[in-house]
Amino acid sequence: MAKTLKDLAAELGLSQTTVSRALNGFPEVSEATRRRVEKAAERLNYRPSARARSLATGRTMAIAHILTFSDRHEMMNPVYGDFIAGASEAYQAAGYHIHLALVADVDQERVFRDLAAERSVDGVLLQAPLTGDPRIGLLDKVGLPFVVHGRASLGDDAGYSWVDVNNRKSFRAAARHLIDLGHERIALINGFETMDFARRRRDGYEAALAEAGIGTDPALMARGEMTEGNGYKEARRMLALPVPPTAILASSFIPALGVRRAVADAGLTLGRDVSLIIHDDDLSYLKNGGAAPIFTAMRSSVRAAGQIAADLLLRQISRQAPSPAHHLLEAEFIDGPSTGPCLQRLPKRETVRTA
Repeated sequence: MAKTLKDLAAELGLSQTTVSRALNGFPEVSEATRRRVEKAAERLNYRPSARARSLATGRTMAIAHILTFSDRHEMMNPVYGDFIAGASEAYQAAGYHIHLALVADVDQERVFRDLAAERSVDGVLLQAPLTGDPRIGLLDKVGLPFVVHGRASLGDDAGYSWVDVNNRKSFRAAARHLIDLGHERIALINGFETMDFARRRRDGYEAALAEAGIGTDPALMARGEMTEGNGYKEARRMLALPVPPTAILASSFIPALGVRRAVADAGLTLGRDVSLIIHDDDLSYLKNGGAAPIFTAMRSSVRAAGQIAADLLLRQISRQAPSPAHHLLEAEFIDGPSTGPCLQRLPKRETVRTA
């Protein structure tokens, strides 16, 4: 049978105020007392109500995830679902719930100002930042604690808390692997490059080519929605070029499925005629194979990133973590059957080096 706060306090020989403060992360409670109270609460099946926690802490016990959409695209896909699932695990353990909304680009500023004015949430977890994203300055101005999944500039990111994968290093390593296999005609099928992660991935790709003395060709660089259909369309276009790519970098598992379909439609074999490396978010319901991967990949779990970002935000709200704080994740190389040595020595045409 579940116990009350009064029962828990009596069991421990502590005041109800001390027990409440220990469970709600007040800094004046010693760590030893906090651990003792938490163990007893678990043993006695004590679960404080959300209302009781709110009254005790002065908090709403809610975190906002505001996803954006526009007339071009919606930021609702399996990647965001997995990120939110990971964050939810941290929230649930701390007694928090999610305020989730899909908001148009033009309404972002109003929504954040309303959240701050009404104090309807304790913090915001910001996803899919743009390069130079204005929402970061706005959140800082209105005074809501926040953590960004990703970063918003290619310069100084020290002024706010973030969790990000090392996208530039990851795509540089992927391109170098293809170069080491003898590939020179290497294509990039990227996300929208107004988004910071996609810009960093392109920079890593270009850096690897420049280091190898290979010029970039605009015909081999695509940016857009990370869908199966767009991956198919761009790969089919590139494979129809007079001098097609012998290798492709894809920004996600999802467009990679379209690339694989385009390669098959062209009568080619993936891993022999065309090599493919993807970024793999290790999605719960769309895995890159099991013990045997489908694609060679740079893997970084977006669900784990959600847990890390949510934990960082909760510690920031309770003032148990420094602000700003940063967590940079490194991608893991997964060797799969979608890559192989370049078998073609195609005639080179003049390429255009981009900045």
